[in-house]
Amino acid sequence: MNKRNGKPSPKKEKDFSSKIFKILSKNPNKTFNYKQIGAVLELDDTKSRNEIIKELKILASQEKIEEVESGKYRVLAKADYIEGTIDMTSRKTAYFVSPEVEEDIFIPTNNLNKALDKDKVKVYIYNRRKGRRPEGEVVEIIERFKTEFVGVIDIQKNFAFVSTANPKMYTDIFIPKNKLNDAENGDVVLVKIEDWPAKADSPFGEVIKVLGKPGEHNTEIHAILAEYGLPYDFPVDVEVFAQKIDTSIQEEEVARRRDMRDVLTFTIDPRDAKDFDDALSFQKLENGNYEIGVHIADVSYYLQEGTILDEEAYN
Repeated sequence: MNKRNGKPSPKKEKDFSSKIFKILSKNPNKTFNYKQIGAVLELDDTKSRNEIIKELKILASQEKIEEVESGKYRVLAKADYIEGTIDMTSRKTAYFVSPEVEEDIFIPTNNLNKALDKDKVKVYIYNRRKGRRPEGEVVEIIERFKTEFVGVIDIQKNFAFVSTANPKMYTDIFIPKNKLNDAENGDVVLVKIEDWPAKADSPFGEVIKVLGKPGEHNTEIHAILAEYGLPYDFPVDVEVFAQKIDTSIQEEEVARRRDMRDVLTFTIDPRDAKDFDDALSFQKLENGNYEIGVHIADVSYYLQEGTILDEEAYN
């Protein structure tokens, strides 16, 4: 994806190697010449033909493929395909983890082939070169671990991009103009990846929820919940039930508890908090010492067993 014009762009020449290898690895028992590979890639110009020929020779020299006869290549018969999980680091480097291998396999960024952190994938492990760490390439994404991400939206004239704060996410998400769903420039949004076209540098997505403006208390709380897949909205019937709860304190409940109402007590929650459930108390004791109390609201008092609130808490 070209961020300046919003249109999918062909992979650059340096990505030919990855594309060619993917074609061969998906057809391990078949041989290909440069014309056949060009046909698969829909490239038939002279420049592309020469680039394909060059990359085939490079792959053969790296012992990733073999030339079985003049100009015809196939992936090495001893290729090793293993299923496992992608583990991205905060430096946006990637490793392949699987119980089938003793050590993690390094996956160069240009060999991820659109795999994201914690995706279940199938990887081709290259023949290990002397003095080098083991490397591999993703040849198939078996299952996406995650398709929803939180980020800030940057709206251009005809499209938008969402940049996530997730240090393990190495790409922005392209949002077509008709998938903005009332988001405004600079909003914190929740987006869902819907597609990743073959010739696009970025996945395509849709805004499914506008969380608010950056820095606002509710926005940041909802962003954290959404990022980890936790609910940030409650069903209407649960909200209605909660509004009808009697919040008065009955005398029999007071009798069950230690009454601290005569002690100086104040909340530590901010003025704009939705609830005030944390507090400190302060008093001087008879022996001259000072007591500082920490108080936390007993919300379980309102969560009676068998109610829809109780069921929602389990959910």
